[in-house]
Amino acid sequence: MKATDVIADGFGRIREIVHEVVEGLPTEQLNARVDPAANSITWLVWHLTRIQDDHVAQAAGLEQVWQGGGWVARFALSLPTGSTGYGHTARQAGSVQADSGELLLGYFDAVHEQSLRFVRGLAAADLDRVVDERWDPPVTLGVRLVSVLADDLQHAGQAAFVRGLLERR
Repeated sequence: MKATDVIADGFGRIREIVHEVVEGLPTEQLNARVDPAANSITWLVWHLTRIQDDHVAQAAGLEQVWQGGGWVARFALSLPTGSTGYGHTARQAGSVQADSGELLLGYFDAVHEQSLRFVRGLAAADLDRVVDERWDPPVTLGVRLVSVLADDLQHAGQAAFVRGLLERR
């Protein structure tokens, strides 16, 4: 198995979790917060999608799906266009709401497809390309993709946990 196949498989696992979490939930549960400082399922899925979109698009030299696919307008959030959720206050996180699970999944699936197209087009040697020199050591494409996978899996797991809490109420 090629390293890029392993990365693609990881992105597929994130997709499975996100769909399991979002599908069938009413909007009020997607946007619910278990306490005033907690993140909602909407915020968690939006954030993990924004991080994947931002980081993969940058590494691939592509336009982010968020801007290029019209998702900024569809979500109509009161946040700067480039916001990914990183460093959000509880108030900012609470402002991220979706009108439906279909909206969340539509954006997620569009980003997932762009990420898979990019990853499937890579050769193993591409993973050694430096994509961020602001760190010591500089970040390679392989490290960046693993970082995205790790972050997304954590947030997908958090969203699954929140769904479980909400369903038990």
